[in-house]
Amino acid sequence: MRIIVTGACGFIGSHFVNLIGNQNPTIEIVVVDKLTYASNVNNLKVPVKFIKKDICDITHEDLGVYDYIVNFAAESHVDNSIKDGKPFVRTNVEGTFNLLEVARKNPNLKKFIQISTDEVYGDMDDYGEDVLATEFFPLIGSSYYSATKASADLLVQSAGRTYGLPYLITRTCNNYGQNQHQEKLLPTIINCIKNDIPIPIYGDGLNVREWIHADDNSTYIWELIQSPQTGIQNISSGERFTNLEIIEILEELLERPILLNFIEDRKGHDRRYGLTSKHNTELKWKLRNYLSSQLFNEGVWFF
Repeated sequence: MRIIVTGACGFIGSHFVNLIGNQNPTIEIVVVDKLTYASNVNNLKVPVKFIKKDICDITHEDLGVYDYIVNFAAESHVDNSIKDGKPFVRTNVEGTFNLLEVARKNPNLKKFIQISTDEVYGDMDDYGEDVLATEFFPLIGSSYYSATKASADLLVQSAGRTYGLPYLITRTCNNYGQNQHQEKLLPTIINCIKNDIPIPIYGDGLNVREWIHADDNSTYIWELIQSPQTGIQNISSGERFTNLEIIEILEELLERPILLNFIEDRKGHDRRYGLTSKHNTELKWKLRNYLSSQLFNEGVWFF
């Protein structure tokens, strides 16, 4: 098997590559990454062929023939998209389009896998209390990040319908784990605690997010890739917390109060995300990591 993984030096992509490389040493893994500020080639712990290139510029000749292409490459920090949306349009939309055009030239392609997000469904509170998004919910862009990811999903779907490109789109919740960039919520919280700095909290701190460990997400993606399943699949953990509930877990762990700094809410800030699935998969995947126990038992990945 030969598999192309874009954005593999980033957070989730590196977890995925390390997982499949350790479990399947005979697989040829080709990594494509332009090494942005959030990427680090040292995140990779298994043998790979490395191509340093922007996905907007990658060609069929660069990649050759392969079985699967998994697109983790993305601009993903919402705060950055509010400041400047252009990099998000280029990487998330133009980059995905280019990968699709390249993939169409590969006669051996078994599946194009697009890694997406629960944010494409928008704010669940707009639908009512406790409503969870299924794969059949409409796509709504609350930020340039979610809008460009939704656009990329639609491009993948259109390539499937128009050209018969076999595809799988996975939409998952907030990932956490080792090697996550410091700009993200959990690393920011831990970094503030370590340096005795008040943690910046948007609004009232009651925004709800669903959390999944990057290893669990990667395991599910890998099982889906090997299965016959195509189309769209939500990946839900059921682990949903407000930002203040995460603080409370850490306060219990540290046995002391944590300093907070409530700041003006982020523009367009969705109140709640939550996923469920309409698909009855026959996969053996089970959630292995729970956020509260990870913070208590494996806090070393931050501390």
